[in-house]
Amino acid sequence: MTESRSEERQAGPLTYRGKAIPESTTDQRLLDRRGPADWVHTDPWRVLRIQSEFVEGFGMLSEIGRAVCVFGSARIKPETPYYELGEAIGSRISKAGYTVITGGGPGLMEAANKGANEAGGPSVGLGIELPFEQSLNQYIDTGVTFRYFFVRKTMFLKYSQAFVVLPGGFGTLDELFEAITLVQTGKVTRFPVILVGTRFWGGLVDWIRENLLAEGLISPHDPDLIHLTDDPDEVIEIIRKAHAELASKEESAAVAELGEAMHDAERA
Repeated sequence: MTESRSEERQAGPLTYRGKAIPESTTDQRLLDRRGPADWVHTDPWRVLRIQSEFVEGFGMLSEIGRAVCVFGSARIKPETPYYELGEAIGSRISKAGYTVITGGGPGLMEAANKGANEAGGPSVGLGIELPFEQSLNQYIDTGVTFRYFFVRKTMFLKYSQAFVVLPGGFGTLDELFEAITLVQTGKVTRFPVILVGTRFWGGLVDWIRENLLAEGLISPHDPDLIHLTDDPDEVIEIIRKAHAELASKEESAAVAELGEAMHDAERA
């Protein structure tokens, strides 16, 4: 016998009929503490966790002011040349009036946070849950640890006005090319992307020009999105120059818009 399709239950926006009708209501399952905890690992529940991470991140970072994101390896040890370079850059960024944001871990992230902290400026860390233990470093004033890489990346990109990339591995390369892609495609304002370490990054920059550009896989001006230097002071100059040019363009656009509005008013 065919089961009647008239048997129906509404559960919020969902409609269940026949055999699909659950044995209990949503409220019953919410209030009943018995049974397995597998439900907290389902995709609908993950959506809420993702939402909560965005809310926490936006809430924490919304008032930090101008910021520069520093990427780099977690494996570089203190008292090494790259670590000292990271400290110097963190210090310069802080003294220039910017908040330093890093991935919150050890190595060059710690170095940049340390430089900012000792210079008396804000030091922020955006950590990530990993299979191996890694806590936020001790030089962070404000920090949050995310479950999801894509939420963390959004925070880096939304709240930074420049990206400074110290030597690093796959994670650093991922962050570097994410930033370049978003700048290239206009998804974020053309903030500077600065590679620090000519010996380390020089081969990559040459490869981009000699292969990607030569094969027509990127536009002629795309390599100019990347700056390469060894000098912490030059890092700050690049950032200041880029922001001054951006401010000038925004001011010119505002003046032009005002002029058009006045012209339209006169014609009316």
